Order: sequence, then structure tokens, then C-alpha cells
Amino acid sequence: MSYSKEEMPESPKPPAVEVSEAVPPAPKKKRESVKMTEKQKTDLKKHMEKQKKSGMSASEMKSHRMKMMSRMRGGMTINKAHKDITL
Repeated sequence: MSYSKEEMPESPKPPAVEVSEAVPPAPKKKRESVKMTEKQKTDLKKHMEKQKKSGMSASEMKSHRMKMMSRMRGGMTINKAHKDITL
């Protein structure tokens, strides 16, 4: 159906959006990286060897290791981190 300009129905206009001079959001702070100590690294290696002997699959080992590392960087011990994951 064709309309002339005079007969053309008006299309609804979207509501006007107010443009305010808002302050841009502050950039996200990057998380400071905390490195593991040598003792933590050796303890984690020993722990992962025990997990391998208990029959953990490779993908489970990787997941477990990553979870352990993140908790240990936060200050947890091997035992506390492992309990936190398994609960």
C-alpha cells in the first residue's frame, strides 16, 4: 500500500535521551600479582604428586592446581587451601 506524504501515518519516535556531562567511570584497578614463594611452590609440587598417585585425571589436576595456586597466593596454607576446595 502506498501513501502520499500527507496521508502517511506518523511513526512513533523513541523517547529523547538526556545527554548529561557525566564523569567517565574510573578505570578498573589491575589486581596486584602476588608471587608464590619457593617453599609454596615446592609444597604445591609435592601435593600435586600425591593427587596424581591417587588417580586424578589430567584435566582435574590442572583445575585443582589453579584453584590451589589462587588460594595460596591469598595466604592460605596447602592444607587450608585443599580443605577449602574439597568442601
